[in-house]
Amino acid sequence: MSAAGGTKAIVAALIANVSIAVAKFVAFLITSSSSMLAESIHSLADSGNQVLLLVGGKRAARERTPQHPFGYGRERYFYAFVVAVVLFTVGSLFSLYEGFQKLTSPHPIGTPVVAFAVLIFAIIAEIFSFRTAIREANAVRGKQSWVQFIRRSKSPELPVIVLEDLGALVGLILALFGVTMAVVTGDSTWDAYGTLSIGVLLAIIAVILAVETKSLLIGEGADPEAERQIVEALTGGPEVSKVIHLRTLHIGPEELLVAAKIAIEHDDTAEEIARGIDAAEQRVRAAVPIARVIYLEPDIYQRQQVQDPV
Repeated sequence: MSAAGGTKAIVAALIANVSIAVAKFVAFLITSSSSMLAESIHSLADSGNQVLLLVGGKRAARERTPQHPFGYGRERYFYAFVVAVVLFTVGSLFSLYEGFQKLTSPHPIGTPVVAFAVLIFAIIAEIFSFRTAIREANAVRGKQSWVQFIRRSKSPELPVIVLEDLGALVGLILALFGVTMAVVTGDSTWDAYGTLSIGVLLAIIAVILAVETKSLLIGEGADPEAERQIVEALTGGPEVSKVIHLRTLHIGPEELLVAAKIAIEHDDTAEEIARGIDAAEQRVRAAVPIARVIYLEPDIYQRQQVQDPV
């Protein structure tokens, strides 16, 4: 994923959410609708999350140091995980609390036309933000399904924005349904049910994000296609007869560490081995450009040495 594409989607979502959060909060002050308050906090949390993603991208671009010899690329994973925590604690738990409060102390919605106007405005704004996120994601997801894209993407920003925007749209529809039913039936508990539904929705999205970003934080290897290309590149010259075993690790969304034990001919000289390793590294970087850090260990091939067939 290009960093520019992710940043564009984040900025579009941030602009939309800040304006929506202000409009929703004004509507809550006028209508006293708990759904509007829950949606205000939801948009505020989303705005904060987009700021966190921008901060993570900025900090991840720092140069490596002796203390962090592989750089700071994985900070983007950390900040994406913080987004999941914020979405759950601020968005979901607050919405659930407000919903239960409204159930125990119901009160009618005042000036419902304001709530309807703000919700329709918010839905339109979120559609534009969601469309930007979808367009940027489509540029990089290829033939993957959306589920595969969310699960396999090594760049956290676009999956986070896509899920947040989807959650925001569904949440707005739930809020609109709750307010509409409360006005039509005169029963304000519908507003409470809408608020509770928003809380459950945000909890589900937060858990999905937490699980996926946790996997990235622990450390994920290259996808099978990239590993196949690496093996083909390593064995694509006369210097390497076989890859005995291979390890890959993403040290950032666009930076891959490659470590491999390669089989060489037993009568190669040290100079020939060194030249062969250099040539193999060049082939790997040409085939998989994100393979920035490569460590190759030459060895004499013996069948019992093979740990992982590749």
